[in-house]
Amino acid sequence: MAGEITNASQIVVPARTRLWLATVGTAAPADATVAMAAGWYSVGLTTEDSLKFNEEPQFEQVKSAQTDFPSRTFQTSDSATIEVDLQQWNAKNFKAVFGGGTISEVTPAGGGTGPKHYRFAPPRIGGRTEVAACIEVIDGPKSYRYVIPRAMQMEGVQTDLQKAKEAILPLRLAVQGGDDADAWYLITNDPAFAEAP
Repeated sequence: MAGEITNASQIVVPARTRLWLATVGTAAPADATVAMAAGWYSVGLTTEDSLKFNEEPQFEQVKSAQTDFPSRTFQTSDSATIEVDLQQWNAKNFKAVFGGGTISEVTPAGGGTGPKHYRFAPPRIGGRTEVAACIEVIDGPKSYRYVIPRAMQMEGVQTDLQKAKEAILPLRLAVQGGDDADAWYLITNDPAFAEAP
């Protein structure tokens, strides 16, 4: 039918994706295409197919003797995660992947006449910091931004150091929430999101 073919324009092919991070409380983007405000930084290059946004609600079911199906289903909690493998090693990306930490300048042996050296120390237990995140997806003229006001690195870090391929930094952010604001939301200029009259 013609309707299904016309709706093919609603298929999204993420031609370009970016992940932006910021300090919690940094002004979120006002729309889907405006330049990111000061305070947001791009994590840079990521592996080709690693970026994922997962939203996973949890449910409980009440069963009764009078039916083979649940009598009632209710949602008990919600969770969402961001997964991406970063290709660029730098101070900001290390802090994002390890959930914080400190970087200090180290005087090299021999008096410091050569290039500067730096020391990264991961955060101690209880010292992880939250970040704000924005996933940007671009498909031709259509832009989508998942805005996450608060997230935290939720997993350990495993980096494969192999001669034959690049060493990636695995960023796994758990969305944090609260009753006073949206845990995440999507902003888009896609006309398919306009509600029918």
